[in-house]
Amino acid sequence: MPKKLLQKFMPDHETLKKHKNLQFLGEKLHDPNLWHLNRKSVSMAFAIGLFAAWIPTPTQMAIAAVAAFYFRGNLPISVALVWLTNPITMPPLFYFAYRVGLFVMGQPSPSADFEFSLDGVMNGLGDVWAPFLLGCLILGVTCSSAGYFGMNAFWRYHVASRWSKRKLRASH
Repeated sequence: MPKKLLQKFMPDHETLKKHKNLQFLGEKLHDPNLWHLNRKSVSMAFAIGLFAAWIPTPTQMAIAAVAAFYFRGNLPISVALVWLTNPITMPPLFYFAYRVGLFVMGQPSPSADFEFSLDGVMNGLGDVWAPFLLGCLILGVTCSSAGYFGMNAFWRYHVASRWSKRKLRASH
């Protein structure tokens, strides 16, 4: 099921190999391990994609692609998971990261006159960047770990349930 379900939503790997933004990877982009759907590559892709999603930079997709290449995770899934932080979800998620950073650093919440907007952040950048980046790191590692171990466990559970159903059908 996970493999069949994922294959429905996977883009064609030939199209991705020709994508202009991925050409910097060269011939190594043709490595079949970057395109396989198995427990190890998909779990690694979840770890990579969810970590890269919390990196506050516009090059998240490139970072996920290079990491998938280096750690031999599934490339399309790694890159696709980065879009969990998109222009719509980014403000609340990054504000949450900022709040997590404040909590971990033991700093008080911002004053009532502080506005978490582009202008408010630019004026108070000195006070904001450390808790924000710390929160992004903590959430990146947490989501990455949860994604890796969660997908790994889901894949094992699904394979085990399919085997038990197959044994049950064979015994009848």
